[in-house]
Amino acid sequence: MTKEEFTKMKQELEAEYLATFKKTVAMHEVFLTRLASHSVFREDAHLHVFLEYDQDLCARPKGKLQQLGGLIKSVGSTTDQYYLNATVRDVNDFFEQQMNSLTEYHGQLKEATSRTDKMTEKHKELADSFIKISGGLLQLANSDNGHLDKFLSKVADTFEKARKVESRVASDQDLKLADTLRYYMRDSQAARALLVRRLKCLANYENANRALEKARHKNKDIHAAEVAQSVACEQFEAISTQAKEELLDFKTRRLHAFRKSLIELAELEIKHARTQQDLLRKSIQSLKDLL
Repeated sequence: MTKEEFTKMKQELEAEYLATFKKTVAMHEVFLTRLASHSVFREDAHLHVFLEYDQDLCARPKGKLQQLGGLIKSVGSTTDQYYLNATVRDVNDFFEQQMNSLTEYHGQLKEATSRTDKMTEKHKELADSFIKISGGLLQLANSDNGHLDKFLSKVADTFEKARKVESRVASDQDLKLADTLRYYMRDSQAARALLVRRLKCLANYENANRALEKARHKNKDIHAAEVAQSVACEQFEAISTQAKEELLDFKTRRLHAFRKSLIELAELEIKHARTQQDLLRKSIQSLKDLL
């Protein structure tokens, strides 16, 4: 590896690291802002410790058993959703419509995220191609002692600058579009999980009603059945109220977030396009001056 190739590789790795760091910080900021503004989580003691603790926190990575447990839990949640949808009839049309729309919305976001990742990857591949072209032209310039060496060096420099612009385009698309899609894809999945938990409470409430009717029919353990039915009713009403608030907030929040991200992405795309145009114009002029 030549000194020039090493320098370019170092610059590329530094740019990739900074882009990843910027992306991570941005997503953490979005998540923590959401927690801090939430009516319940902002009062949570664990969040206060996380934000205000001034000493080192030790975090142990998940082991294989914990990862397996998370996978089983995810599969169980999906199974619960299909089972409850088939066996429990929702008494509120609002929540039934929300479940249907969230399922379709999640699928659309998943597809859009996949396509955006592919688009970003193509921009990165194009930037990598520019590196190879620039390096090849630079080698030709160093091996040619004639009048073409300056011309080839100028063209190599143009491709190197174009590579930097293309890398920024990929980074901004990943941050402003792909991450936003991915965040709300997971958020929509969490919203569906909330509706599944509500259906579980509804199923428990219906079971408690049947148990109470059975106890009254047998005239046995009526008080215990009434207490269980009252508790199940309170839990169902509480989660229904909270779920409605969360779903309405989800709709407002995602519309604002997508609008903000798309506007910022469009502004950055225009900025990069102008940079590329200016780069090509200056490069063509500098090449003409060599003739």
